[in-house]
Amino acid sequence: MAFPAVCLIHEVTGIKRMLAGLGVDLIEVGRIRKALDRWGERFIRRVFTAEEKRYSLRKAFPEQSFAARFAAKEAVLKALGTGLSGGIGWTQVEIVNNKNGKPEVKLGKKITARIGEKKILISLSHTKEFAIAFAALVEDNKFS
Repeated sequence: MAFPAVCLIHEVTGIKRMLAGLGVDLIEVGRIRKALDRWGERFIRRVFTAEEKRYSLRKAFPEQSFAARFAAKEAVLKALGTGLSGGIGWTQVEIVNNKNGKPEVKLGKKITARIGEKKILISLSHTKEFAIAFAALVEDNKFS
């Protein structure tokens, strides 16, 4: 059975996008704190890019920022439907902030080659105890 496509229309810009995948992840900040305490720099290098490390370590509570970025990476991989497979590693998904502070996703070459022109929209949030991220894989201009 075929399902109708979901069309997202931005209220202000009018940009139309087709939803191609969704991902969400919730993580306890304490899990990331324990990984940082146990593995330290080794954990950071394996999971985060240099820019993610710089950004998070500037924060008063870096474990919260690392947790939000970890959740974002998980959400993106879920939206893509790939997980950590086919040579895709944690650092192939990078969470950066634009000049206004809005989080955005930068993808490595392997992922970009797989998804083509699709884009990932992302939202993150955290408290002292939890971090959550939501990712939407979208395609532009599929509707008239």
